[in-house]
Amino acid sequence: MGWRLSIGATVTTVVALFGGYLVADAYDVVPGMVTLEPAPEPPAPFPDAPGATTGPSPSAVLPAVSQDAPVPDAAAVDDLVDDLAGDNRLGKRVGVLVADGATGTTLGQSAPDRLMIPASTQKILTAVAAYAGPGGDTRLVTRAMLHSDDRLVLVGGGDMLLAAGEGDPTAVNGHAGLGDLADQVAAKIRLTGTDSVTLAVDDTLFTGPAIAPTVRASDAADGYVAPVAALAVDAARLTDDKYARREEDPALAAARTFADALADRGIEVSGEIVRQAAPSSAVEVGRVESAPLGDLVGYLLEESDNTLTEVVGRLVAIDAGLPGSADAAVSEVLATVEDQGVDLSGAVLTDLSGLGTGSRMSAQQLVDSLLVAAAQPELRAAVTGLPVAGLEGTLADRFGGDNPGRGYTEAKTGSLPDVRALAGTVVTDDDRLLVFALVADRIPEGGSVGANLLFDDFVGDLAACGCS
Repeated sequence: MGWRLSIGATVTTVVALFGGYLVADAYDVVPGMVTLEPAPEPPAPFPDAPGATTGPSPSAVLPAVSQDAPVPDAAAVDDLVDDLAGDNRLGKRVGVLVADGATGTTLGQSAPDRLMIPASTQKILTAVAAYAGPGGDTRLVTRAMLHSDDRLVLVGGGDMLLAAGEGDPTAVNGHAGLGDLADQVAAKIRLTGTDSVTLAVDDTLFTGPAIAPTVRASDAADGYVAPVAALAVDAARLTDDKYARREEDPALAAARTFADALADRGIEVSGEIVRQAAPSSAVEVGRVESAPLGDLVGYLLEESDNTLTEVVGRLVAIDAGLPGSADAAVSEVLATVEDQGVDLSGAVLTDLSGLGTGSRMSAQQLVDSLLVAAAQPELRAAVTGLPVAGLEGTLADRFGGDNPGRGYTEAKTGSLPDVRALAGTVVTDDDRLLVFALVADRIPEGGSVGANLLFDDFVGDLAACGCS
């Protein structure tokens, strides 16, 4: 009975204390949720910044070229063409064609159908085929595949612009990094308690000769093109120079770089690195992706990158269900461009970069390829991705001084011994878009640099043309 009285007294005390606390809370003597104060007024709306207004919808900084802009007088353009084609400093083989960008109408020409050495202007065909085939959104994936818990296979997906360490998402060359891939792989392998693996490289994506047989051995040795491989770091360059000497085996060199990255993360690669196709039972434990193919195409056009052009051509072939070989790449690029409506009768490509000997195209075929691409939204980047005169890539140091074409010309250059070519677009003083191709493939000795100046001046004259 005593314990019941004790509990009752305790409860009474607690209730009394709790009731007293509620009263104190109500009068805001102690902290709590109860109050006798009136409910506060709702807060005022958040003030607007003085003078703030809704901004305008985004719009293009530069207006589109008017379709109603005056077309240059054909006779005036033809006079400019005659002067260029007749200039003895260019030699006796000169092909020129200038056409209206909107209608394709020829405004001036000289030997437009003559098959000539196009040099790197032929890269335009690979660009067009890339957009027509795989498409600009395609990405090249480098994978790490694991089987039997400790056997790792590095699988190349065609990315020869890998970074050795961390990738840079704002870059094209070095967009994806082997260091990032190693981070992913090391994290997953450590979960199994393994700290040692064997490593193989799967570079079976591409087949056949890694360098076109028509490329001069000296050009390959001097680094103008690398052996094409399913993966490489910085296009297999041994130094930072644009035309540095290249790794003899880019895929194996990339695998060694990857092994070093794994070692830095506590995963030892034991034994020799070998070539091996990834087994179908292997599980993906990491991947990195290149920049979109459209960015790669823009890079190869701007920098006139021979290696990347050959890679993209092989991807065009693979997309069409063909082997990833040089021969299949050339065949499919030509077929794809012809499918877009370009007559390539008589054209011969012995490689895709234009570095090899024996390629032939006409000024007409170059212009037609540009016109077809410009007319189709899905292909147009093959034209708009060309370097801008005086500002970008291989045209950065061209169109100097007060050349009217500076900033108004986008074109692909072509340079070989005794050969100069230029093909692209220019906007006239009357805002009319023109498409042109200029080729001289028998320039007198010592005249190649001067030929560049003659071509630049000619296109500058087109830009300044108010000759409607």
